[in-house]
Amino acid sequence: MAKSKYLISLITKDNDYQREQGDAAEAGARTLGVEVEVIYANSDAITQSQQLLDVLLSERRAEFKGIVMEPAGGTSMTQVARAAVQAGVGWAILNREAEKIDELRKLGSAPVFSVSSDHEEVGRIQAKQFTALLKRGGTVLYLQGPATSAATQSRTMGMQAALPANIAVKLLRCGTWTEDGGYKAMLAWLRLMVASKERIDIVAGQNDLLAMGARQALRESVGAEAQESKWEKVRYTGIDGLQKTGQAWVQGKILAATVVVPITALPALQMLVEAEQKRIQPPASTKIAPYSFPEIDKLASNEPQISSF
Repeated sequence: MAKSKYLISLITKDNDYQREQGDAAEAGARTLGVEVEVIYANSDAITQSQQLLDVLLSERRAEFKGIVMEPAGGTSMTQVARAAVQAGVGWAILNREAEKIDELRKLGSAPVFSVSSDHEEVGRIQAKQFTALLKRGGTVLYLQGPATSAATQSRTMGMQAALPANIAVKLLRCGTWTEDGGYKAMLAWLRLMVASKERIDIVAGQNDLLAMGARQALRESVGAEAQESKWEKVRYTGIDGLQKTGQAWVQGKILAATVVVPITALPALQMLVEAEQKRIQPPASTKIAPYSFPEIDKLASNEPQISSF
């Protein structure tokens, strides 16, 4: 008997969290006794939509029992979801709320649901980290993800809501969720701020790669003068907190802190497989709680070493 197969549609290979999403789905598929095909959209919503429609509007749609999709753009692709459900293909959306779930479920029996971290809570945790690191207040340069991303908006809202009055935040938009996105945004900002002589205490990325890209840009721009400059004591924080990247960078004192956003692709795949086997609809929305690494009460507030630059 042929194994059930599922399509995993992710944003980009140039992001550690996205790659981990794909790896977790592939490992989980082996345990569940199903097959998966993982595709990436190169951070482009139009590409992602076309990739999915190429499957759903062709004979290939019969290969797949369901689609697990993390949107590359600002919408949950309701029209693509409609095509999936009408074709009898399950639809699971990652890291944002699925739109019009009740309406989509009326189109057929295919499971439709979302699995997401609580992105506003992610932002609130990051604000608590700032508070722990800057007991006397200070200024944070906050690198946001793409403007069309729901995670970008929710994380910013949560951070701003939990921010104490003695910490100022300067927002800096990045074009992608990649290290290159943080690098380019930071270089552009550095060119603009030279005359203003601004002081920055923390550079915070809405993911770990943005923070690391900004750090690299700053190191290259300041160079050997770092130990003589105000940048010597800048600290970096991020989000995603994967063991081999974000958490390892914290342990290596490259980042001061990160927020762990648990992988969502695997639980979504598990829910799709169970829904197929039991012919049920999973809960419309499932939230997975993020957490601080290290814990807030253990977060060091000492001045960083020069080598941390």
